[in-house]
Amino acid sequence: MANRRAVVTGASSGIGEATARALRAAGWDVVGVARRADRLQQLERETGAAVFAADLTRRADIDALALWLSETGPVDALVHVAGGARGTDTVEGGSQDDWTWMFEVNVLSTQMIVQALLPQLRSAARAGGHADTVFVTSTAAQVAYPGGGGYNAAKAAESMLVKALRLELNGEPIRVVEIAPGMVNTPEFTLNRLGGDSAAADRVYEGVEAPLVAADVADVIVYAVDAPGHVNLDLVTMRPVAQSAQHLLARGPLRTRGDQA
Repeated sequence: MANRRAVVTGASSGIGEATARALRAAGWDVVGVARRADRLQQLERETGAAVFAADLTRRADIDALALWLSETGPVDALVHVAGGARGTDTVEGGSQDDWTWMFEVNVLSTQMIVQALLPQLRSAARAGGHADTVFVTSTAAQVAYPGGGGYNAAKAAESMLVKALRLELNGEPIRVVEIAPGMVNTPEFTLNRLGGDSAAADRVYEGVEAPLVAADVADVIVYAVDAPGHVNLDLVTMRPVAQSAQHLLARGPLRTRGDQA
């Protein structure tokens, strides 16, 4: 039997790249999608994944991806990781350009790629019994925080899109999975959000014992798509142990109460 094939967006770095690598290691055929062709070529060389360079905020790029996928094989799973944050401004001081960008990359791109690939996911489900969609949102979709308004709003909108999609697909053998990570040490994401300020990016993780890394999220995604076809992980919220909630983060070594300092 042929391997199942997954389309992984945001595959040039961070969680998307880690997911593409983890799925390949688990025996999946993978199509890695991202804007940066050079990074995709490296992924292709190192893992054997197929790659397709596309800007998922552009309808023409998504249409070209959908056409290429239809000509090259089935789409058994869509793992949509692409997204991002810009800035830590207050609502009052927010940049319209940054907020528009965050809505485009986190929400509109999600709607467009679902619309484009759902017919192929249905075809795969008919042939193989089920198909999968996985969306990486964020705990920022669940709890607001000062300076996070734009990202909170964009990720909450994406999360609601995913929940609506699950209801709309009721009765079809297509799983809709949402993974919402908390603190993940993905330096490129943080650098982009903070305008390239590496010192500020380092301070985000300073003193935190074992924040999540991209591979941790990828492990959960692989479990979700490899679980029996009747099992749907509606929402997985995952954080490092040091982060008990969005607002409660331990900095320093983790110790049981009563241990000496």
